[in-house]
Amino acid sequence: MPVILDVVKVFFPATLAFFIGLVLSVALSHYLYEYKMWKKKSGKIAPDGRETPIFNSLHKDREVSTPKMGGIVIWLSTFLTISFFWLVAHFFPTSLTGKLDLLSRNQTWIPLLTLILGALVGLVDDLYEIRGGGGHIAGGLSLRKRIGIVAIIAFLCGVWFYTKLGVVSLGVPFLGDVSIGWLIIPIFVLVMTAVYSGGVIDGIDGLAGGVFAIMFSAYSIIAFYQQQINLASFCAVIVGSLLAFLWFNIPPARFYMSETGSMALTITLSVVAFMTDSLGEGHGIFVLPIIAFPLVITTLSVIIQLFSKKMRNGKKVFLVAPLHHHFEAIGWPAHKVTMRYWVFSVIFAIIGVTVALVG
Repeated sequence: MPVILDVVKVFFPATLAFFIGLVLSVALSHYLYEYKMWKKKSGKIAPDGRETPIFNSLHKDREVSTPKMGGIVIWLSTFLTISFFWLVAHFFPTSLTGKLDLLSRNQTWIPLLTLILGALVGLVDDLYEIRGGGGHIAGGLSLRKRIGIVAIIAFLCGVWFYTKLGVVSLGVPFLGDVSIGWLIIPIFVLVMTAVYSGGVIDGIDGLAGGVFAIMFSAYSIIAFYQQQINLASFCAVIVGSLLAFLWFNIPPARFYMSETGSMALTITLSVVAFMTDSLGEGHGIFVLPIIAFPLVITTLSVIIQLFSKKMRNGKKVFLVAPLHHHFEAIGWPAHKVTMRYWVFSVIFAIIGVTVALVG
């Protein structure tokens, strides 16, 4: 019976989050289109400051007609779902309502806080880009500023894990916990900024939403196995919210996730990985590059492209980076790129979960 209740605690809030997300999507979509919440000037600037003519030729029309900030659906429906069960448990205290309350200090406070904090910073970036950003193509906060903000958030999380939660080791499959002491703090910064850099996967209708749903599903399974049921439910709620977002983001997208969604999800994924590591007597960090491999190859493709252009007098490895846009440029339809990434993500999620559970 307790196992059944744990399963209900994971799936019921996730289902509610999905339906809350659908309702929010309808209202948000109406608002975004009424107030024309999209870029006023099409085009993109590469990290090296150059323009990206191939990308612009592929996406310039949609950029100035499809709203940004669709990620609001994800984090707001997650927040509302968690708040609903917390309020019900406090105003109508029973064993059942208490069981369904997934907000706990030792498992979900930090992930929820990072989700909302990342969402708000990303929202500011989106608004800045939509409302002007100096009137240039790039718009928004600079990449350096965004990475700096993420690094600060990561540093604070690392300090909290080290000083308050006593995390001083990382789990390695078949070896157990490896003590690293205070180095957990710079590792936290490195991991979170690296995962955040993979947020550029948000570039094709349905791509990021599906990939993130698969990754959080994987960590929900890992957390459930570790008996971190609140954390497992939290990840599942995010998945439910992502599925509601995907309902409106599959081609042709009604709106884009943009920074308010991608920043929230990437930094929260990092925190969840640390939560399922030594705290859960597991290997959440070790399997992160496996489960998040689509983000890894996305970031690597950008790094490789920049390095090649710098060291080889402007010569490129890919027609355009990140990698998913390269596939578009060579003639793959966008929906084919998206669905193959989904398949790719499922395979690596299975591998990552298997390593986490067996190791």
